[in-house]
Amino acid sequence: MTECAPLLVLDDVSLFLPEGLRILNRIDWAVQPGEQWALLGPNGSGKSTLISIAGAARFPSTGTADVLGKRLGTISLWALRERIGSISPSQTVHDWQSVEDVVLTGATSTAWVLADRIGEADYARAREQLELVGALDLREREFATLSQGEKQRVRIARALMADPPLLLLDEPATGLDLPSREALLSALAGMASAKPGLATVFVSHHLEELPPSTTHAMLLRAGEIVASGPAVDVLTSDRVSTAFGYPIEVTYRDCRWSARGSANWHTRREEELGARG
Repeated sequence: MTECAPLLVLDDVSLFLPEGLRILNRIDWAVQPGEQWALLGPNGSGKSTLISIAGAARFPSTGTADVLGKRLGTISLWALRERIGSISPSQTVHDWQSVEDVVLTGATSTAWVLADRIGEADYARAREQLELVGALDLREREFATLSQGEKQRVRIARALMADPPLLLLDEPATGLDLPSREALLSALAGMASAKPGLATVFVSHHLEELPPSTTHAMLLRAGEIVASGPAVDVLTSDRVSTAFGYPIEVTYRDCRWSARGSANWHTRREEELGARG
């Protein structure tokens, strides 16, 4: 794989459940080094399934998936997964460990520190990653004592220990209060600046959760692509409304997006209800 080669290429990818239910339908997608992707859509649109294929955790039913220059189905998935950074709600972290130890487990892709495989260079790297996400002052704290936002930043530091070219973040802002969300997004923006070759995929339901460093976006609905490409072209009122099946007004200001229900729709709805009354 050359330096400029795509990190992820999905070609005509579909996925069916054993009972025949289609989850993804003919997805074409390429992620280049340094691109910061947002993956959005309503519940059941196929976001988590798509990111599981991107993370070499699942095979497509049809089509081809090339991840980090390797085609799924032709190599060891375990070896490939070790080169992909991943943050997801199902990720296991032992609460009783120190923050520094949690980050160190990222060097070995294990749930606990393997002391015989950890050296001084790993400790130095762990502190570098914690500093990058603004959590160096937490390194001696027990993981269980952190806020949800702090935990997410530590998980990102852990994922960066293996110096992955691709980082997948599955709804990392879910459940965070406003200050915690903003601290997380600031950390992601700083990471994108400090690691210009790192590509990320950020899965979310909400445009307000997207980092200011977002460069590209894909909108999904019922397992199909509604729109994909540069974020400013994709995240428009018309396209987001189509993806979510609801009239939405999208605003873009200072590299951040926001969304709300269309005022015109509410006016029409009130008129309809008034007419019925």
